[in-house]
Amino acid sequence: MGLWQIDTDTLARSRFVLSPFAETFASLKLLHAGTGAHPGEEAWLRAHLPGYRARLAADPVDAQLVRAALGTSWIADFFCPTSCVGESFEETVARVRAAGAGEARDDLRVSLRGPLPAALERDDLPGRATALLTYVWEQTVRPYWKRRRRVLEADVVARTARVNQGGWAAVLDSLRPGTTRWLGESRFQVNLNAYPPREIAAGAELLFMPVTPRTSWVSWEGRERYAVVYPCLGVLAEEPGRRPVPAGLGALVGTARAGLLVLLGTPMSTTQLVAVTGQGLGSVGRHLRVLLDAGLVERRRAGRSVLYVRTAAGEVLVEASGAGTGDRGAGTGGHR
Repeated sequence: MGLWQIDTDTLARSRFVLSPFAETFASLKLLHAGTGAHPGEEAWLRAHLPGYRARLAADPVDAQLVRAALGTSWIADFFCPTSCVGESFEETVARVRAAGAGEARDDLRVSLRGPLPAALERDDLPGRATALLTYVWEQTVRPYWKRRRRVLEADVVARTARVNQGGWAAVLDSLRPGTTRWLGESRFQVNLNAYPPREIAAGAELLFMPVTPRTSWVSWEGRERYAVVYPCLGVLAEEPGRRPVPAGLGALVGTARAGLLVLLGTPMSTTQLVAVTGQGLGSVGRHLRVLLDAGLVERRRAGRSVLYVRTAAGEVLVEASGAGTGDRGAGTGGHR
């Protein structure tokens, strides 16, 4: 297994951050896989997979580059730099462009665990990687970024609230269930790959980055910055209106209110509920008031945010309807 040795001070200073580049790279991985984890991903793939595949078919070198860069258990380092806090997509991808040709080829040999195909023995690999990543950002991610950012913000708020309530161990265990685990004694299992443990130096920056596709990886820059990229809560990532609401629950409390109740297994603010559901702010507020009065949800404060979450009574109602299964879905796998 891949283990990171993390002292308590480094963990206490760690941060959840949003990265447009990580979202773009996760989307590239989804395009490469070609199969979605839920109806929202499948709809996105139907819209963008044909164009992506046509682009690679027109340039076989790029097709080989993607396959080599993603590897089997290790991503080519130059292709996927670790984003800094507050860094734009353009700022991160500039570091892909700045990689040396020899560095790129060496990284690809590592990800391939062997020699390069002859077609990749060339000097323009950083430029090709930059162009491909920019295509994925501009054509397949940026048009949706406003909503995706809200979804990712909802995940960060939920995780941060959980840290405040139950400490870091439960949060680390939940990032990628079955893959990430806090083992105690400063040991954090980041993936299932058989790599030597890494000791994260005191003072290093540790970042947690949610992405909406069901994929994950870890990365680092030297010894000063480490990142765990993980799939955001599954209930958040699905497209508005695509998550089914059981007919019985809808008949009991109303379809719109039932939809909110299903979502609120994860603490969310009214703004986040508007972004995820597509309902208007006034409608969401009215439905929340009914659910509050019925004792099915409650309010909590997390910093400046007011969050809503199901009560025990709300949990019983959702579970009895069969809607609770998979509410806290997360992806599996992971690279590097």
